[in-house]
Amino acid sequence: ETEPLTSKKDASDCSKGEDCKENGLVVRNPKSALRLVEDGNKVHPSQGDKGGAAQISNGYSGVQSSAPCNGEQQLMELEDRETWSKKIDFLLSVIGYAVDLGNVWRFPYICYQNGGGAFLIPYTIMALFGGIPLFYMELALGQYHRNGCISIWRKICPIFKGIGFAICIIDLYVASYYNTIMAWAFYYLISSFTAELPWTSCTNPWNTGNCTNYFSKDNVSWSLHSISPAEEFYTRQVLQVHRSNGLDDLGGISWQLTLCLLLIFTIVYFSIWKGVKTSGKVVWVTATFPYIILFILLVRGATLPGAWRGVLYYLKPDWQKLLATEVWVDAAAQIFFSLGPGFGVLLAYSSYNKFHNNCYQDALVTSTVNCLTSFVSGFVIFTVLGYMAEMRNEDVSEVAKDTGPSLLFITYAEAIANMPASTFFAIIFFLMLLTLGLDSTFAGLEGVITGVLDEFPHVWGKRRELFVLGLTILCFLGSLATLTFGGAYVVKLFEEYATGPAVLTVVFLEAVAVSWFYGITQFCNDVKEMLGSAPGWYWRVCWVAVSPLFLLFVTCSFLSSPPELRLFDYDYPYWTTVVGYCIGTSSIIFIPIYMIYRLVITPGTLKERILKSITPETATEIPFGDIRMNAV
Repeated sequence: ETEPLTSKKDASDCSKGEDCKENGLVVRNPKSALRLVEDGNKVHPSQGDKGGAAQISNGYSGVQSSAPCNGEQQLMELEDRETWSKKIDFLLSVIGYAVDLGNVWRFPYICYQNGGGAFLIPYTIMALFGGIPLFYMELALGQYHRNGCISIWRKICPIFKGIGFAICIIDLYVASYYNTIMAWAFYYLISSFTAELPWTSCTNPWNTGNCTNYFSKDNVSWSLHSISPAEEFYTRQVLQVHRSNGLDDLGGISWQLTLCLLLIFTIVYFSIWKGVKTSGKVVWVTATFPYIILFILLVRGATLPGAWRGVLYYLKPDWQKLLATEVWVDAAAQIFFSLGPGFGVLLAYSSYNKFHNNCYQDALVTSTVNCLTSFVSGFVIFTVLGYMAEMRNEDVSEVAKDTGPSLLFITYAEAIANMPASTFFAIIFFLMLLTLGLDSTFAGLEGVITGVLDEFPHVWGKRRELFVLGLTILCFLGSLATLTFGGAYVVKLFEEYATGPAVLTVVFLEAVAVSWFYGITQFCNDVKEMLGSAPGWYWRVCWVAVSPLFLLFVTCSFLSSPPELRLFDYDYPYWTTVVGYCIGTSSIIFIPIYMIYRLVITPGTLKERILKSITPETATEIPFGDIRMNAV
């Protein structure tokens, strides 16, 4: 991409509604797709920005004279926005973001709970008509407008700018609990560097009289009160939940987990502090390493006795399940949270692409890789669960009772501990969990960083390292509640309420704003300018109707039947549901607040205020050969 030409020629006269060429810039009437630019060396304030400095996005610097547009030549320095060093850096970053811990434990569990192989039918349908179109839409928006989640709304529909602030709050909530799960994995990783893994025996200081090791050579009887050594290591040594009475008495802070989390945030900071140039290199390790480990674990699991029982349980179709509404809700929620639109990450990552990058192909490749990873992870998990069932002489359904992180830290950890070469497999497994989580954290924080730097370039544009440092410290301090002895209860509460309905609401409004206010025709024209061809009717129908209905369906289903939370032996009291909804609402409340604020500060009658607030106010620069055009 090139700098705007800075010819000294006078601006030529253009009749109303006609296109013309001035100082090397193609100019159109504001009613068309291009904004009028009277001088190639000037930046004019648009409506809502009159008299103020020009808003230049992250990576750009601009100087604007406060003098009126009177034909005098003004100098504007326009630097190219930072871009990915290589296309593969972008692809690996998006894949690393989309493929996270949820692919390893959530999809296999939801699959066997909802009909096994039959679940793949609603999952595929929801992916084709809901998840992938939304994924593609965000990639295209970010690449065309080249802005983060906040400032991009000036170019689409300014009244919805509150969506950007809501996204940033949601990302901070995720960072406050998601990294704590990685701290647990890091604790397991450190504990794995021993000849005998500490969760294989009942002779440790944290074990109780109920600890029963059914893998021991001695004949043991498994009773109703029996607890495996792996479960006691997880609950009494790592989490220490026995020292907390619940959410109303979290107890002290675990210094071991605090050190683990501090080290994780240190790694995160030095991976993203310089921008996508550095994080794009780190993901070569964090995004590819999990696939190597998954392959090793898949081969190992397939050779274990009883593995076939787990695979059969995983894929055996139960066609009657397809008649249940909750199965379709679970399929929609799984594909949505797996692909991850609505967190500002796809907007941020794609904004660093070349303008003519084929984001359509990227959307199909990365979403396909993500879905296949979830499917293969099911075999990795259930071959081991089949082995566990064989060793316990129980049904697979009894072994697979654990859900969420417990499936990884109790059931799978216990199976690994009783394999030959258990230390090696434990190290690579928890290292895999760590790398799966790291690139998702990189992405989540980059969504906030790009959004804030693009919105406040003159404040933070040259101070990225300082801003990233402050952000990581803020996230670390926000995680302290999850590092307490009752921190696992906080993690569960945030996971269920802080992100779920809030993100669904954000993406629903985003789809409505783009398709109905910005206009599906205008959006498709934008895609055509980048790719050379406009999206077909399938994508248009999905963006206008199917995807919003898909999101509305999932959101209403969640709100109509909020989950009853239970963790270990602790039943969450009713007031925690109220607290959960308050946490979720605290992010999306920025959307109506900004709408009211926007209408109040905009001059004119109510009708004029609404019209101005839904009209794009800032030009989008697009390359056109060796020149730049300003488009709305």
